This record gives sequence, structure tokens and C-alpha cells, in this order.
Amino acid sequence: MHPVKELTAGEVKQLNALTLAYMGDAVYERVIRERLIHKGMTKPNKLHHYATSYVSAKAQASIIQKMKEERFMTEEEEAVFRRGRNAKSHSVPKHTSIQTYNLSTAFEAVIGYLYLLKREERLTEWYDYAITTIEKGGRA
Repeated sequence: MHPVKELTAGEVKQLNALTLAYMGDAVYERVIRERLIHKGMTKPNKLHHYATSYVSAKAQASIIQKMKEERFMTEEEEAVFRRGRNAKSHSVPKHTSIQTYNLSTAFEAVIGYLYLLKREERLTEWYDYAITTIEKGGRA
């Protein structure tokens, strides 16, 4: 396997919001799956069911709304959030409103942005906030 070229901070900042969200979706899903397995969940059906409660568009939208209300995001993260929320996707999953989908995309865009910039400490704060919100019943 060939080594992957590292993106510069400038290159990351130039990526479109849907590309950031694509990365953020994968990274956040992996973190949630690892967390569930570390908690001792090993049955695929249960893993999928529990993971969905963390990674669904509805869950992510509720997390990011709470983050906005509590002023959790930095100014830089807010700017990426707005880019993600306003990004025009050509497909919206069934059973999801456009508003919910846009908020979910914004959440994933910020995760992708932080991940690609290797801001691991801040990413951990985002993961902890998201997981705590869902586990306390903070979903919409």
C-alpha cells in the first residue's frame, strides 16, 4: 500500500463541505463502533442498532443543535458548521427532513475538518460531547 500524502492545513481548509462530511461520517462511525465493542457488545444486530442511535442524522442534528445552544463550537468550527449546513447535496435519505440532514452534514463536516487537521484533543472533546449527549437521552 502506498503512503497517503498528508494534506496541508490550507488544503484542508479549501475542501468543500461535503468532502469534509464524507470524511467525518467515516471517522465518527468508526469511533462509535469501537466504543460499543469496547463496552462488550459483540452481536452484529445489536451493534448496528446501538450504533444507529449515535450516528443517525437525527442524533447528529440534535447533538449539533445542543452544541450551538451551549456555544460549544469555536468560531472556526462555527464557520465549517455553516459551510456544512449550507452545502447542497443532491440526495437526502428517506425519512429525514432536509433541515435534519443539513445539520447532520454540518456535524460530520466539522468532525472531518478536525480529523484532517489532526486536532486530536479537540476531536476527543467532540466525541465525548456527542456520546454523553446521546447517552443522557439528548436525542431529538
